[in-house]
Order: sequence, then structure tokens, then C-alpha cells
Amino acid sequence: MFPIANSKWSALSMSTLAFTLNFAVWTMFAILGIGIKAEIGLSETQFGLLVATPMLSGAFARLPLGLLAERFGGRLVFTIQLLFVAAPTYGLAFASDFWHYLVFGLFVGIAGASFSVGVTYISAWFDSSEQGLAMGVFGAGNVGVAISNLLIPFIMFSYGWREVPQYYAAALVVMAVLFWVFTATDPLHIKRQESGEHPSFEEHMRPILELRVWRMGFYYFFVFGGFVSLALWLPQYFVNEYNLTLRNASYATLVFTIPAAVVRILGGWFADNIGARNVNWWVFWICMVCLFFLSYPQTTMTIHGIDREVNLNIGINVYIFTFIIFIMGVAMGFGKASIFKLVHDYYPTNMGAVGGMVASIGALGGFILPILFGVAADLTSIRSSCFMLLYGVLGLCMIWMYYAIKLDEHLERVREANSSDFLLR
Repeated sequence: MFPIANSKWSALSMSTLAFTLNFAVWTMFAILGIGIKAEIGLSETQFGLLVATPMLSGAFARLPLGLLAERFGGRLVFTIQLLFVAAPTYGLAFASDFWHYLVFGLFVGIAGASFSVGVTYISAWFDSSEQGLAMGVFGAGNVGVAISNLLIPFIMFSYGWREVPQYYAAALVVMAVLFWVFTATDPLHIKRQESGEHPSFEEHMRPILELRVWRMGFYYFFVFGGFVSLALWLPQYFVNEYNLTLRNASYATLVFTIPAAVVRILGGWFADNIGARNVNWWVFWICMVCLFFLSYPQTTMTIHGIDREVNLNIGINVYIFTFIIFIMGVAMGFGKASIFKLVHDYYPTNMGAVGGMVASIGALGGFILPILFGVAADLTSIRSSCFMLLYGVLGLCMIWMYYAIKLDEHLERVREANSSDFLLR
């Protein structure tokens, strides 16, 4: 281990790099799946299932990996996770039937669980006043999906899509070695090792039963699950709706994915300074406006005039669509950072369990929503139905958040009244 490895900035930088690579692997089916779809002939629903399968295993693995990181240290768990994912990623290159892709996809999905490992590991290095920024920097690893959007089309057109998982597998092995060399055991884990005191499983899991955890998870279901779902869905949406080539569709998707990842850093800073709850409200309102316009399908209207019929074409062209997607990506980037600042504010010593649970619920959005996108498209034959679904999910988030805040304010007034014994005065 190098001397520089024993620092919070080395831990943060290496964790961010590792998470970026994991995220690129986790979302590679967004582009890879289009080639697979054409090769074996998949329906929209089957395509949705294909891109969503890694999201499922990634979602369910986040909580256990977060608990393992708390028990054995993030450094060890992160290294093993990188090596584990490399094997099925390499095997994907030799799949042939649809069920092969689904099975390999389940194991590749463990790449998505790296988030809860990194959150546990990073939070132990930074003070509360720096948590928002640290989580924002680490969360910027979401830019991994943009890396896939850039690299995979180039590799596919140059060498064929089966080369992609082989390159990614090699990169995972190299990253595992670098991570182990340039990081150190986090201070919290060292403290627990020296004291010999480790929280019991019951102590880890107790906070998960609180409704607040599930509420924050539902917020993350929209901002992260919605982000992942759109990152997976947008390339083929651009291809089918606006007749872009696969390469141009991949590049157009970058307008959404890169800002959503990079501004997460700024979102963390804002959460530290103006409050995570305020950031969340702004995020939800901006997304509500964006989804209103994105949901409107391409429409042809005939007006029966006095002496002739007037045909009107109503819809969003590719340039306006891309701009609105950009705005929504920025908003989601802010939201992803602010929610985990909120998690740390309430549960600073339970980031593995609570953070893992919130992250799991969010990642489930990345599994459920693409499937629903495909089903909705098959049933309605309206491509913008995916945005209609997101509009509904967001509406539920905002209603729940509004009444939860009102309940918290009421309970706080009751606590203040009881503490002052106002009935006795």
C-alpha cells in the first residue's frame, strides 16, 4: 500500500473510478441490447426485460453488500465485487439464446451493487459537513453510462458487439488491482476492529423498518431508477422515434446522462448548504414540467374549416426533445445527491444498511420501469408512454413528500409542546 492510499481523497477518487466502471458495465445493455435485439429478434417487451435484468440483481444485492461492507470493510468487499463481476461479463461474449443473456445479465447486475459498498466506505472517511459533496463526487460515477454510450458503438462497428464484454471484463480485473493498491481500510472499520464491537444484525436492520427509509427510497426510485431507465431506453427511443442511427442515438443520449452524473457533485454541495429537502422540492417541480411536455405524443389533428380542412402536426422535434431531456438530466443529478445527504443526516452510523436499502429501492426502479416502458409501448403503440408512466410516479412522490413534511411539522410541534408542559401553565 502506498502512503497516499491512506487518505480520504485517495479513497474517494479510487471508489469513484471503480463505481464509474461498474456503472458502465451495469448499463451496457442499453447499447449492446440493440445489437442483440436485431440479432435474435426481440419484441419491445423482451428488450425491456433484457436491459432491466441486470437492474434486478443490482437492486437486491445492494443491501447485502452494504451490510458486508459494514462488517468486513469497504476496501475488501469492493475489491472482491470487481473480480466477481468480471467473470459473467466475460462469459456474456459467448451467449447465444435469449435465456443465456438473461442469466449472464443477472450476475453482471452485481456491478450495480457497488454503489452501496462505496457509500459505506466513503461515508466513514468524511465529516457530516462534507457528506453531501463526498456523496456527490462518488455518485458522479453514474457517468459510466455515458462511457458506454461513447465506447460501445465504436467497438461494435469496428470489431462486433461480442468484443465489448471481453474488454470490460479485463478492465474490471485491472481496476480491482488498482483499487486494492491505492486504498486503505476506512477509519470506522479500524475503530470497530480495535474495539472488537460490531453492531448485531438486528441493530443494522432496525432502522429499515422506519417509514422514513421507505419514503426516501421511493424518492430515489424516481430520481435514480428513472435516470437509469431513461439511460437504458433513450438510445432505442431516438432510433425509433426520430430515425437516428445507433451511433448518433448513443451520442444524443449523452446529453442526458453526462449532466445527470456530473452535476451530482454540485447537487451534493447545494444539499450541504441549503438543505436536502429544499433541493428535492426544486428537482421534483422541474421534472414535473419536463415530463408534461415529453409525455405528449406526436399528433396529427384535422380541423374541419369553413371551406377546407386544416391539418395540424403537434409534437416535439428532436432538438426540443433533446433540450428538455438535458434539463431533466440536470434536475435528476441534483436529486440523486440530495437524497443520500438526507440519508446520512438521519442515519450516520447505518449507511450500509439504510443506504443499501434506499439504493436497492432506487435500483428496483431501473428494473421495473424499463419493463413497464416496453409493456406500455406494446399495448398503446405510443412511444411517449414511458414519460407518461414517469409522470405518474413523480406525482406519487410529490404527494407523499408533501404529507410527510406536514406530519413531521405536526409531530415537532407536539414534541415542543410536551417539552414545555404547556397544559400546566
